[in-house]
Amino acid sequence: MFRLDGKVALVTGCGTIESGWGNGKATAVMLARQGATVYGCDLSLDAAQGTRDIIDEEGGTATVQSCDVTRSADIADMVANCLATYGRIDVLVNNVGRSEPGDPVTMDEDVWNEQLQVNLTSAFLCCKHVIPVMESQGGGSIINVSSVAGLRYIGKPQVAYASAKAALMQMTATTGVIYAEKNIRLNSVVPGLIFTPLVERLANKYAGGDLDNFVAHRHRQVPMGRMGDAWDVAHAVLFLASDEARYITAQQIVVDGGFTMATR
Repeated sequence: MFRLDGKVALVTGCGTIESGWGNGKATAVMLARQGATVYGCDLSLDAAQGTRDIIDEEGGTATVQSCDVTRSADIADMVANCLATYGRIDVLVNNVGRSEPGDPVTMDEDVWNEQLQVNLTSAFLCCKHVIPVMESQGGGSIINVSSVAGLRYIGKPQVAYASAKAALMQMTATTGVIYAEKNIRLNSVVPGLIFTPLVERLANKYAGGDLDNFVAHRHRQVPMGRMGDAWDVAHAVLFLASDEARYITAQQIVVDGGFTMATR
């Protein structure tokens, strides 16, 4: 089950600058382990190459490049390179995202616009360039990685990030309905509090750099008593990418240990 043999998966944000496993890195490796050929991109080429090296060492196949997915021209170049290298795109994982603090009064307008570009427009642009490819092939699966911040307030003043992630889920669902008859499925994976290398950056932004207390607080917020990890997200992506999910589109899979249903 959940094999992806013969499929080509395009994964954005596939690298992690810090040591450890980010969502995109784990997803790229997981898809490769299940037989997919991976074409990955990251703003940092070094980070993307680190993921490629792991896939290569495990006997998989991957090609990576640097790409700024807020730029349509960069995405067009990446899609063209993927097609030139592997001839098709069966799976697209839009994984890029970043959170910045602020509310409508305290947040600079440029930060608001940048947050929408990174967290929402990037996925829109990738869909814009990849959907015609999938349509010509007779189908495909697109998974957009959102956040529970788009479902409820999670205790941090990140109005732009939350707004963009909520919009991303609605864009995914709407586009999923529009292209259902073309056999192109679009779904969202909605991570909760996930323990990745990015947590240290969040502690610097939202907790004055107090990583230990920030991590402990996040663990306490989750009914299961702990944050998830990048592999929890990657497994949900794998399911939606696979043929076992062939009748699922315009939906959300929330990966949060019960967080969004809790009041704590």
